[in-house]
Amino acid sequence: MAADKPVRRVALLTAGGLAPCLSSAVGGLIERYTEVAPDVEIIAYLNGYHGLLSGRHLDVTPEVRAKAGLLHKFGGSPIGNSRVKLTNTADLVKRGLIADGQNALQVAAERLVADGVDVLHTIGGDDTNTTAADLAAYLHEHDYDLTVVGLPKTVDNDVIPIRQSLGAWTAAEQGAVFARNIIAEHSSNPRMLVVHEVMGRNCGWLTAATAREYRGWLTEQEWSPAIGLDPKRWDVHAVYVPEATIDLDAEAERLKAVMDENDCVNIFLSEGAGVPSIVAEMEARGEEVGRDPFGHVKLDTINPGAWFAKQFAERIGAEKTMVQKSGYFSRSAAANDRDLALIKECTDFAVDAALRGESGVVGHDEERGDELRAIEFPRIAGGKEFDPAVDWFTALLTEIGQA
Repeated sequence: MAADKPVRRVALLTAGGLAPCLSSAVGGLIERYTEVAPDVEIIAYLNGYHGLLSGRHLDVTPEVRAKAGLLHKFGGSPIGNSRVKLTNTADLVKRGLIADGQNALQVAAERLVADGVDVLHTIGGDDTNTTAADLAAYLHEHDYDLTVVGLPKTVDNDVIPIRQSLGAWTAAEQGAVFARNIIAEHSSNPRMLVVHEVMGRNCGWLTAATAREYRGWLTEQEWSPAIGLDPKRWDVHAVYVPEATIDLDAEAERLKAVMDENDCVNIFLSEGAGVPSIVAEMEARGEEVGRDPFGHVKLDTINPGAWFAKQFAERIGAEKTMVQKSGYFSRSAAANDRDLALIKECTDFAVDAALRGESGVVGHDEERGDELRAIEFPRIAGGKEFDPAVDWFTALLTEIGQA
């Protein structure tokens, strides 16, 4: 959109999985428009691209504007999410979102035109924002200028080239809260193996950050080993991420010694760790591996935590195993103070960029000196790897005795 073209109506949508930033980001965008451009109309498509295709939206009324600040206190998304890929025609036809023979990009584009939308704000991961870029490109080819300004949402902090995704800090903090209760289960049985499975398809940042948050809490507690309240039993004994090779034999030997000493073993595991091995095993048995509309393996159907528990249980002499997943607990939380500050910084910038007619995904650009900017859509990608060699993570592994 040309910078001098007036912005009359903007639309918001949240898409993909939940993260502890969606509600706050919606609230922040509404607050910023109300502050700097109160005459701009705002609508919100319900359930992301699902609502855009089906034409369902709500109007942001004066009452909603007046109470926008309440959205910072809640998790989830007040306008709903869905996983919809506009270029997956077969899936969209199957779900009844388009008719056979229709082009979803055209359907969505015509809806935006009919609704008089000048700016579309997307809050989601790389799939959400690159889909928005496809939509903007389609509209441009058909002589309709649409400014698209995205905000990055992934709990595992894996969007290239963005330094920090909105909500990821909160997800790590909440995963650590979840772990406090789950690791207490080490006392439920002799020789207990507890596996805490953390979200993270291809990136181990959230698992590593959750372990760091949990161990921070651990060091702040007062203990009484004489009665069994021993920090060694409450500690994390292993952290496995997709980016690091796991020597199962060597780890089994190490963890058996931990089990013999402490009567328990507590593992933090990224759900993406070992996935290629698990998928290969399933397919070799002739089992079908479920995938989502974006072609990603449905991790909840292959149970990486159960697979790792099975690999270790007999080797370390576990009498009982427990696998618990913190993902849904963590991703649906309200943003913490650290994330709220980041969300405000990014939503303020996103509105200002939109009013300038500047498209892109707002974040601190790691390839441009961590400058906060609207990063060009072609540079946005998922799958940013966590660096397991960073000092704080190697220090953590050294402290727990993991090579």
